Amino acid sequence: MLKLGIIGTNWITEQFIEAVFQTKKWQLTSVYSRTLNKAETFARKFTDNAECYTELDRFFKDGNFDVVYIASPNSLHFEQARAAILAGKHVIVEKPACSNPKEMRQIIRLLRQNRGVYYFEAARHFHERNFKMLKQRIKEMDVIQGANLTYMKYSSRYDSFLAGNEPNIFSLRFSGGALQDLGVYLIYNAVSWFGVPNDVIYYPTKLHNGIDGKGTAILKYSNYQVNLNFGKTVNSYLTSEVYGMKETIVMDNAAELKKVTLLDGQGSKRDLTQEVDKNPMLSEVQDFTNVLNDPTSLDSKQQMDDWLAVAVQVNRVMYDLRSSAHLYFDADSKQLS
Repeated sequence: MLKLGIIGTNWITEQFIEAVFQTKKWQLTSVYSRTLNKAETFARKFTDNAECYTELDRFFKDGNFDVVYIASPNSLHFEQARAAILAGKHVIVEKPACSNPKEMRQIIRLLRQNRGVYYFEAARHFHERNFKMLKQRIKEMDVIQGANLTYMKYSSRYDSFLAGNEPNIFSLRFSGGALQDLGVYLIYNAVSWFGVPNDVIYYPTKLHNGIDGKGTAILKYSNYQVNLNFGKTVNSYLTSEVYGMKETIVMDNAAELKKVTLLDGQGSKRDLTQEVDKNPMLSEVQDFTNVLNDPTSLDSKQQMDDWLAVAVQVNRVMYDLRSSAHLYFDADSKQLS
């Protein structure tokens, strides 16, 4: 059994734990939160035996776990993942794994120095059947003429922001914003399906504190461009499309990927949808579980390296997009030890 420690006691952590329990190959053993009551209340939802910590150093030093799942505010991901690697713990960190390429380079350096440690960015849709199917379908296209991908979802925290508060997800200090939270899904799509773009530009709609509430990104390739629309201050019901010559692939949602249709240009439609898991985090958990249950094999190490290479590319594209819009986080000016 893989022993799991968690940082972050919110709904996404609950969904992740439910997914790991579904595999029957994990047990929850350690919980970190800033307050003991919150840690204990969360742990009791899943087990009566978890250790609870309010000091991060003790969590990593004394915690009885093999793998840590990090779902804290974005700006904390790097330092917490760094501490985990140095403690010899495998890391699953929610997207975005790092705020910028500087942090990502430091993580890569640490992994090279600690060869037995595994590190995964939890971009859940990257591991789903429909994502992989789409990657293969697009690869088989004779001609690609571009794509329009959309993911806009009104944030449950936006009302609080409008009321004068500054939730983490709408904060430059915590590396928040639409690009980091929702745009990352679409950038994973673009980088995985079309490759790294030649040039990028971002047109954000900035809120009063400078964070991006929504925006449009243009990724330029040699013979076409990919347009990304994402946001946390509105809801969009537009489909997303990838254009071949006469055929078009249509997705009901470019991040959730629950329905995929091929239109052939002659009026015919073909349903390409693969089986969709009830828990959207199950596919990534199964992939991580397979690797972590065979940690000494060359195949496992190569698989992590392949996933990590994509995460590095996504991180760079996101930073270049932010730079084009003069959108900077506190983490960008921070000196790393």
